[in-house]
Amino acid sequence: MDWLVASNIALWAGLIIVVVMNLALARQIGVLHERVAPAGALLTNRVLRVGEDAPLLSLETLRGETVQVGAPVPGKSQLLFFVSPDCPVCNELIPVFKSAARTESGWLRAMLASDGIDLNHRAYVESKGLGEFPYLLSELLGKSYGVSQLPYAVLIDEQGKVASMGIVNTREHLESLFEAKERNVASIQEYLKQNSEVTDVEADPS
Repeated sequence: MDWLVASNIALWAGLIIVVVMNLALARQIGVLHERVAPAGALLTNRVLRVGEDAPLLSLETLRGETVQVGAPVPGKSQLLFFVSPDCPVCNELIPVFKSAARTESGWLRAMLASDGIDLNHRAYVESKGLGEFPYLLSELLGKSYGVSQLPYAVLIDEQGKVASMGIVNTREHLESLFEAKERNVASIQEYLKQNSEVTDVEADPS
């Protein structure tokens, strides 16, 4: 009987230890989750700065429509998504671009941009099902917006100013451009840095 009582006590003690360890582990995971900052689009541009007027260009799409890139549009922002048919990462992100463009269509006009031979891009539009989006083929557009690496995206606000921009390699990078505009910062990295500085000041008011 003594042996049975001792074994029950040992089992309960072991169970309590496991529960305590799981609670401690869950807390540490929560702390780690807070410390791991979301990755935003990498802002690398030697031509433009966030907050500046976007370069205003009148361009023709592959369908022959004229588009005023960078012009103020009441209630609508413009997203320029720079791609290339031979860019593997661009191809992987096309479904992400299409999904985001449709979801945010209430306030966003999404456009694709590239340069090169017309026929290649027409085939690209057909194969990727991009016919619903304006597709701009202009070397001048890429140079005017300081695009040096693909895929790259520029978000222009309703006033025709650059709201956010950067190299976009994932869905999170693309969504970070929208988030940066909403929070009125150049990038998510800048927002996180500002929050970190505020937290440090509050933690050490002296």
